[in-house]
Amino acid sequence: MFKLGFLVNPIAGIGGSVAFKGSDGEDIAKQAKALGAEPKSNLRAKLALEVLVPYKDKITIYTGNGDMGEETARSLGFTVEVVHHYQGDNSTALDTEALVEALQQQQVDLLLFAGGDGTARNVCAKVQGFFPVLGIPAGVKIHSGVYALTPTAAGRVVEEMVNNELVSFLEADVMDIDETAFRQGIVKARRYGEMQIPSHLQYIQAVKSGGKETDELVLMDIAAHIIEQMDEELFVMGSGSTVAAIMQEMALDNTLLGVDLVQEQDLVAQDVTEHMLYSALHEAKEQGQDVKLVITVIGGQGHILGRGNQQLSPRIIRTIGKDNIFIVATKRKLQALDHRPLIVDSGDPTLDAELSGYLPVITGFHDQVLYPVASPGLLHA
Repeated sequence: MFKLGFLVNPIAGIGGSVAFKGSDGEDIAKQAKALGAEPKSNLRAKLALEVLVPYKDKITIYTGNGDMGEETARSLGFTVEVVHHYQGDNSTALDTEALVEALQQQQVDLLLFAGGDGTARNVCAKVQGFFPVLGIPAGVKIHSGVYALTPTAAGRVVEEMVNNELVSFLEADVMDIDETAFRQGIVKARRYGEMQIPSHLQYIQAVKSGGKETDELVLMDIAAHIIEQMDEELFVMGSGSTVAAIMQEMALDNTLLGVDLVQEQDLVAQDVTEHMLYSALHEAKEQGQDVKLVITVIGGQGHILGRGNQQLSPRIIRTIGKDNIFIVATKRKLQALDHRPLIVDSGDPTLDAELSGYLPVITGFHDQVLYPVASPGLLHA
């Protein structure tokens, strides 16, 4: 039997849809829930486990009670052993650490955990010796190199281990940022340690590349192309430095790590939540206005959806429509991907499949390239 440790941070990513830039801290989670945010980490964890359902007779899952993993694992019919019980209504970071210690005592073959960089820090704090782990991306911040590219990709890696395929392991950095500075648009990353992860270049992400675009002329050309498209439509401006350059060219305030709304080159709403965005889209549609979305590649991973822009939920993307999405990136950034596809990780596998294929990427003024878009893990589904 393959002994799989399974840990879910139930509140991971809950702040994303309401533009909180993270979920660290009990007060942040409470505020997010008060604004209508719903926990999604167990849904993302379930996507990973669904890949393993055909092998459930070969797997025993060791986990925490309730929404720390037990409920999701049992719902899919796995054999489950609960090795940690949290007290009260909600688990805490201390419960995450306690569960990691319990899983090490059980000598599980792999710890599969769902969360963000804060969760990775908690796991790393209690990991001792050679203890392989793999993260299911479920947080707002995913800077650490211990995460799979998508939840389904995480499941694919475990699938290979269950099938006794040759899997190498490597040391990956655990990174986290200062959320207070992050909410002010300042990225201050810090390394907190490293953990052993199964190595698979197709499914495991690299640590995000830092720095800003330096090719100002290219960014000006990209901005000119987008600005030329702007008429009466409502433009949803995503996060990232390339989109920020477009906003700067229009002399508009920009939320580097959020989502803004622009119409006729005027800023109409800043740092919007998912709910605010959904309402704005429907109001525009009712008035007969088209809606466009401008997004870019996030860091060196190749993500265009699912990293730092959880406001762009599946219902938002469907309301806008695939044909109304502008992807912008410099050719230098695309070349840095070394032929790897752009990645969509919306949380909805059906939508991710619909978005996959070759899509145009705006790389200059009236200059576009066709580039592959995929959701790793769905490739072999």
